[in-house]
Amino acid sequence: MIKPGRVIIKGAGDLASGVAHRLWYAGFDVIMLELPAPVVVRRTVSFAAAVFSGCAQIEGVSARLCRDSGEAEKLLEKRIIPVLVDPAGSLINCLRPQAFVDAAMAKKNTGATIGAAPVVVALGPGFTAGVDVDAVIETKRGHNLGRVIYSGTAAENTGIPGGVGGFTVERLLRAPVNGTFLPHKEIGEIAAAGETVATVDGMPVVAAIDGLLRGLLFPASIVKKGMKVGDIDPRGSEADCYTISDKARAVAGGVLEALMHLNHRMSYDKKGGEKI
Repeated sequence: MIKPGRVIIKGAGDLASGVAHRLWYAGFDVIMLELPAPVVVRRTVSFAAAVFSGCAQIEGVSARLCRDSGEAEKLLEKRIIPVLVDPAGSLINCLRPQAFVDAAMAKKNTGATIGAAPVVVALGPGFTAGVDVDAVIETKRGHNLGRVIYSGTAAENTGIPGGVGGFTVERLLRAPVNGTFLPHKEIGEIAAAGETVATVDGMPVVAAIDGLLRGLLFPASIVKKGMKVGDIDPRGSEADCYTISDKARAVAGGVLEALMHLNHRMSYDKKGGEKI
């Protein structure tokens, strides 16, 4: 049996956090790298919240912001996920991970390369499996969501979110201007169509549909015009904004499959066996 090892995840948004949660329960030691001021909409289910508040908890798993690799090692011993502000990944070499997962969801490769760790996996478009990473995980909703791609790329980003309750782009809240984001309501509250749920430098961010506020940026986030700042779920009170989404769980399952398969394949290669 292959013993799970250490995994570094770039990004700590909702998909990255769903991956971290599943790998943690599967026995991997997980370390997450984030920006100094991450832009996270689904912050109630993102370990990136630790950057702002010092700690975060999602479905029984805790994460804590730490300053350096030494502090990260101590947190792992306490079974707490370390979150480090290290967008460039400068600590990857000294942390010696078995695997590296690029979950920044930048829609492009911002530096992931085969060889950065024994196994390198990336989420979504912008990467080519077999060229710059070992595997790519499909993140587009639909039949292939969570599929592991060992050769080729994920579906291109269309800019149109998956449909929920018959709505797609209407679900999104976007910044009307450049400026500082200020929410007027909280995640978990119900918004009505036409209601101002936030402002950006005094300009209103208006809900297009009725529904539950599933996500909102952290207060005082600096945004650009057109940037996604919130998410409304038309299912209303039936929606769940405090647990990992079905999409994040599907993507996490794909990452777990990729790590186990690629680790198993490397084990065979070392023993001189046939690749599987």
